[in-house]
Amino acid sequence: MYHFISGYTAKVAGTEMGVTEPQATFSACYGAAFIMWHPMKYAAMLSERIQKHGTSVWLINTGWTGGSAERIKLRYTRAIVDAIHDGTLDKQPMRASPVFNLQTPAACPGVPEEVMQSDKAWSDQGAYMERLGKLGRLFADNFETFLDGEAYVGTDMVKKILTGGPDEGKIPARPAGWRPKAGSGFAG
Repeated sequence: MYHFISGYTAKVAGTEMGVTEPQATFSACYGAAFIMWHPMKYAAMLSERIQKHGTSVWLINTGWTGGSAERIKLRYTRAIVDAIHDGTLDKQPMRASPVFNLQTPAACPGVPEEVMQSDKAWSDQGAYMERLGKLGRLFADNFETFLDGEAYVGTDMVKKILTGGPDEGKIPARPAGWRPKAGSGFAG
């Protein structure tokens, strides 16, 4: 639910004018301009339906990979979706993300290892961890705007949603004087 609420995407070189390296952007629930309620409320509704119907949920990176910010090829995205549909991906061993609280399949038929395991696409592991930490910080800072959601979904649901975010111990500290944006601005 954390990632659904965050609505992360990136502007990638080759798809956006003037973009030379990926730029993080966030749009609550992947459609902030169109939602009327607090994003936490939509996440709670989605969670209810996932549990009710026993649905599996996969987060697929269709954007960029590697230090050169190379876009993931469409044929790899298709192979991942096919592996989800036929159950193959469920049977793969999982790896824990070093910053985000995510489990990622170690392999997928028809997809190079460095696409499934993004750290392997980087020759400089220090640079990889630095970039991943900065991305984690962007997620955490963005999410501050949604922490007023307890009134809409309760404290327990907010705590549960926050477990999907980055590990604060593995991301850079906020700069001195940093202040979160005021509330989400969403009505109840």
